Amino acid sequence: MALSDAPSTGPSLPSLPALPDAATDAVLGSGLLEELSYAFGGPFHFLLPDAFDANLRAMRAALDEAGVDGFVYFAKKANKAAVWVERAAAGGAGVDVASLGELREALGHGMRGEHLVVTGPAKDALLLRLAVQQGALIAVDTLDELDALVTTVVSGRVRPARVLLRCLPGTQRHSRFGMDDAELATALNRCAQAGEAVRMEGFSFHLSGYAVQARADLAGRLLELCLKARVLGLEASRISVGGGLPIAYTDADSWGTFLGEQHGGQYHAGRTFDPADFYPYHSPVAGADALRALLAARPEGYDQSLAALLNDSGVVLLLEPGRALLDKAGASVFRIQGVKERDGYRLLTVDGTSLSLSEQWFNSEYLPEPHLLSLGAVAPVGTYPAAVGAATCLESDMLTWRKIPFPRRPRAGDLLVYPNTAGYQMDSNESPFHDLPLPPKVVIDRTEHPRPRWRLDRHFA
Repeated sequence: MALSDAPSTGPSLPSLPALPDAATDAVLGSGLLEELSYAFGGPFHFLLPDAFDANLRAMRAALDEAGVDGFVYFAKKANKAAVWVERAAAGGAGVDVASLGELREALGHGMRGEHLVVTGPAKDALLLRLAVQQGALIAVDTLDELDALVTTVVSGRVRPARVLLRCLPGTQRHSRFGMDDAELATALNRCAQAGEAVRMEGFSFHLSGYAVQARADLAGRLLELCLKARVLGLEASRISVGGGLPIAYTDADSWGTFLGEQHGGQYHAGRTFDPADFYPYHSPVAGADALRALLAARPEGYDQSLAALLNDSGVVLLLEPGRALLDKAGASVFRIQGVKERDGYRLLTVDGTSLSLSEQWFNSEYLPEPHLLSLGAVAPVGTYPAAVGAATCLESDMLTWRKIPFPRRPRAGDLLVYPNTAGYQMDSNESPFHDLPLPPKVVIDRTEHPRPRWRLDRHFA
């Protein structure tokens, strides 16, 4: 049965466009994506490293404005590409790693050992040994891990272990990460007794969600712990507040309208989502401005800002952002392979899987709408609702469950470009399911006309 060219005459659907980005728009208009799709024969991601540099500069500016001594580590888990490590190294930032593979990758792409912070639970002996040998900072999650570090230093006759003690947030008592108050007291005593085997540099925490005040309150608690640790003769000159700096994918009006109007009838197969499970795709204070808000906040029980308390205490603020450094730093490209009519909307099948949009695998949905690049003659204009499925045999493998109100008719051969996917979306869950190759990553070093310059990322080349 032939597909109709007629646009939808049904109820209107809320749109959720991504915020405009000149660099992404330049790539979309260059013709390069069509050529790369043909060359790779499947989906791929493109990366915009200039955006990473700009985001890092903005965070440094926020620290400088507040007069705070700080250091930024890129959270490598947010994206596997080597280019981010290279840019962090060139920009004087560090990298947050959580595995032996990530540590080796970071070293291999130019990161100095002393600019690494090793996080994650239950680190194995080889990871701890290499971290100590390279002078990396290690966020210690348990008393057993602290003991293992001391053994590593003493038995291996290597340099002292640089450690942060990871705290269990009081608001997340059921978290499997960090040490409670009693464990922290024991850890401090063991650090003091370890002598030159351990260089105890401070404390760290990771907090779920994006609430500024909650982070400021916990940072205030860590400052108190630093003062207590100093009484024991420990250095305790740094605190890490982890990541959790939100970014804005869309504008406030679009986000508010979407949340107010979305319901099961707007999704393929009547699927419903709990809005509480959605990432906050609009944040009124995002990126470096969220950092400014954190520094200006007053921790509970204090009449000074966090910035003032850090300065008075002589404590360095450590940050481990991932998504916030990758804002507008890349996009994911799929080709439409087939189109079906389904109850007043279209069902598109693309040449990849939802494993390349990781939000779909957390009982959620990646909501910013993909750009539709029509090839050849211009498709009919109107409103053409469509959901987007993957090229697998699983009903659940949907890139986009909601019916996107495309402004023209999608056709087989067209490209869908999901914007701003560099932060956590591209490769957190990718696998060669169905023996499909992993989508390559393309670094675009120059976006301006007449021709963007591109290369394969060194991690994937």
